Amino acid sequence: MEEVFFSKISVFSAFIIPSLVKSPGNAVGLGLGAMMSLRLQQSLLCPGGRSRRVSRRWCSCSAIAVDAPSSATSVSGIRWGSSKLQGLRAEMEDDVVIRADGLGGFTFAAVFDGHAGFSSVDFLRDELYKECVTALQAGSLLGSKNFSAIQDVLCRAFQVVDAKLLSRLDEMESDDESGSTATVIFVRNDIMIISHIGDSCVAISRSGRAEVVTNPHRPYGNNKVSLEEVKRIRAAGGWIVDGRICGEISVSRAFGDMRFKTKKNELLEKGMKEGRWNKKFASRYKAPYHLNCVVPQCLFLCMLLKLILAQKNFKTPPPPSPFSSSLTSKKEEKGDLVTVVPDIYQVDLGADVEFILLASDGLWDYIKSNVAVAFVRNQLHQHGDVQQACEALARVALDRGSEDNVSIAIADLGRTDWQNLPVQGPNFFIEIGQAFATVGVVFLGIWISSLLSL
Repeated sequence: MEEVFFSKISVFSAFIIPSLVKSPGNAVGLGLGAMMSLRLQQSLLCPGGRSRRVSRRWCSCSAIAVDAPSSATSVSGIRWGSSKLQGLRAEMEDDVVIRADGLGGFTFAAVFDGHAGFSSVDFLRDELYKECVTALQAGSLLGSKNFSAIQDVLCRAFQVVDAKLLSRLDEMESDDESGSTATVIFVRNDIMIISHIGDSCVAISRSGRAEVVTNPHRPYGNNKVSLEEVKRIRAAGGWIVDGRICGEISVSRAFGDMRFKTKKNELLEKGMKEGRWNKKFASRYKAPYHLNCVVPQCLFLCMLLKLILAQKNFKTPPPPSPFSSSLTSKKEEKGDLVTVVPDIYQVDLGADVEFILLASDGLWDYIKSNVAVAFVRNQLHQHGDVQQACEALARVALDRGSEDNVSIAIADLGRTDWQNLPVQGPNFFIEIGQAFATVGVVFLGIWISSLLSL
């Protein structure tokens, strides 16, 4: 009986106590976390109470600053840090870009999460920045606060860059099927504009509370965004297998990925040769028309019929707006399975916003947003170095078992006195009492279950 009891105690120590530290909005957890060393924080974040061993491959790619010196300060007084780690992946396909020039007081920061090679990311890291600077009129459009115009030009800039990338990939001698997500933020000390495709994520710390701003573009899940993505993909003639488009790719918006845009028929033929589906199955999804990209026959006929009826009634149909509530473009209507149409957000950075955290899914798939924000706050409270905090967070993602590339950019808005940051909320003693009550209930449950097991 004693062995059973103490084995359950060890399970409680390994999982229940760390969960108190990681609970969102828990003043007790955050208070304890702020007083812990980095080693102890990492040990609590890792199941089992101690950090996992880091392989040589992980160690071979240390955290580095990209296009910005350590704890770089932008023209608006914002301190930046960036880090990228390879993890267990055979190649480093992520990249982080931070540029403070050419945008009239705004800083450009982007995380690119590549797949099937690095060539798309290598093209995007410079080309997307240049196209955005041109489209935004060197930042003057950002300063105008004309959000509708900003949406228009950023959506067009993403499409222009994607067209250039697809042309480049098509001209390569070897078949390059690479692609990349892109989450771009334009930051000034009072406002942030986000242009986002893919499954990276932006979160902000609002007085210590994590607030997730973006939604991942993935063809699975029960949330509204995922359901809309699945609907769009099926309307374009695609299908979902095990949470992947055509059983191949798990992200529904990205640059590149030519076979899901201009070469969908080739994808079907390849699947038949590999025995993944038969000819009858493929014939249901093959597109008989090619209008720069594949268009399902039924959609084309519906568009043609609508045009004929409009002319018969002597009414000219209104031109499709480049933006609707979901920012649908002409290119998406033509049937791209993986689209480059971005979600665009405008976020006011009020006095309660402490920092911005932009990272690839290599972080978010293993660490919840509230845990990541609390960890960064505790780091900044200890030493105030945003670059060091960025690198520590990336290492914790690997310690927690992330096998993906991990790329992170953090913007400290410079409003918080981190050294004098209070670590205890006003109801600290009340919450400590609640925590002990919870522990007592858990111990009671363990004792009762031990008696019943006799």
